[in-house]
Amino acid sequence: MSYNNTASCFNGKKGQIKNGPGEQPSSNILADTGPQLEALMTVIPADEFPDGGLEAWSVVLGAWCSNFVSFGWVACMGVFQAYYQTHKLHHRSPSSIAWILSTESFALFACAPVFGHIFDNYGARALLVGGAAFHVFGLMMVSLSKEYYQILLAQGVCSAVGASAVYWACSNAVGTGWLRRRGLAMGIASSGSSVGGIVGTAAIPALFDKIGFAWTMRAAAFVYLFLLSISITTVKSRLAHKSVKFQALDLVRPLKEKPVLLVAVGCFFFFLGVLLPDNFIPIEAMDAGMSSSRANSLLVIFCAATTIGRIVPGWAGDRFGIFNVTIAFTYLSTLLVFVLWIPAKSDPSRMAFAGLYGFSSALVSAIPTLAAQVCSNIDKLGAYMGAIYIVLSPAILMGQPIVGALLGASGSGNYLYLKIFAGLMMFIGGGVFIFARFAFDGGEKGIWI
Repeated sequence: MSYNNTASCFNGKKGQIKNGPGEQPSSNILADTGPQLEALMTVIPADEFPDGGLEAWSVVLGAWCSNFVSFGWVACMGVFQAYYQTHKLHHRSPSSIAWILSTESFALFACAPVFGHIFDNYGARALLVGGAAFHVFGLMMVSLSKEYYQILLAQGVCSAVGASAVYWACSNAVGTGWLRRRGLAMGIASSGSSVGGIVGTAAIPALFDKIGFAWTMRAAAFVYLFLLSISITTVKSRLAHKSVKFQALDLVRPLKEKPVLLVAVGCFFFFLGVLLPDNFIPIEAMDAGMSSSRANSLLVIFCAATTIGRIVPGWAGDRFGIFNVTIAFTYLSTLLVFVLWIPAKSDPSRMAFAGLYGFSSALVSAIPTLAAQVCSNIDKLGAYMGAIYIVLSPAILMGQPIVGALLGASGSGNYLYLKIFAGLMMFIGGGVFIFARFAFDGGEKGIWI
């Protein structure tokens, strides 16, 4: 394996370190890269990444299906919040119902370290089969559930853990199979969550009215089983996985690398803010006087815009650098909150915000690509992603009590404090991403990182 190819794998661009096959790296490079140099020598050469072909694109197809049934399902949370409040759990407070959905979102992120470790040791197949079983079984159990705790366990825990397993299996498989077009491949795969959100948001309420809650959940489970069978058939890891003894410190060891730690902290602040508009766009609009049907259409506009927004950052990141694109889209989302959402007074302005913010906030799908960028050993990509999401995932659970406090402080029907908080958290996250970029760059990799 040539040093030039090894360096190409780490930097994502061939030829940035100019040593030939028989030359030794210069001492200044040794000094600048520090502990990363040893990892450089163990990662896979750039010419061994498929970066295309039938098998690599088949993995992307399977990952698209996994995104449809995982984050596409979570994108329908607003539908279930409204249904549970008015029907199945009408005797419960909205905040207690929200805990079901918050737990579901948290499980998707918080399981990343465990499933990343399993992927690094055993590959994707076990996660896909086990995750599919848990996800489908959980949905079937929701159809039979009558009590709050039953729905919490079935939808918030069982189904969510299964969805997390299939998502991380596929995300890691795509990340380890692409290099120069990794952002595009992962962006296309993640667009499945947007399509899943559009279909679910439109179809599930209609099915509730036509065939009832129980059969709607069963129908969703059967559709997801079909899509998951595609994922199981097409997704495979190209790495030679080796089982190693599990140690708890392995879950956080990647955080010892400064760029990884800064990316994780940036993601924590970013996720504290970025998801709030997603959840409150239609509710805020209805409280401002928009009809319920038009307010629900805001979710469809939002999800449709995220379909494009999940692909464009990855495509742009391959050309201009995923750090640069992450920072730009973070501040674009911040700007839209302060300039468009806070002063929005009319239906058209809220629709414009839903579309534009859906596009910019879809950056959340590029976080795995960013994790792959700072991963100094692609064989351990699952561990690196898991470490970042250990830091990130508490932000998902913290959002619920913070929102309650902000809405209580600003008064009924007033969302100003919530909007300011969302914009401020994303602004701070963008600042940390800038520090992470320079910690990763070290002045050696140029401007396109």
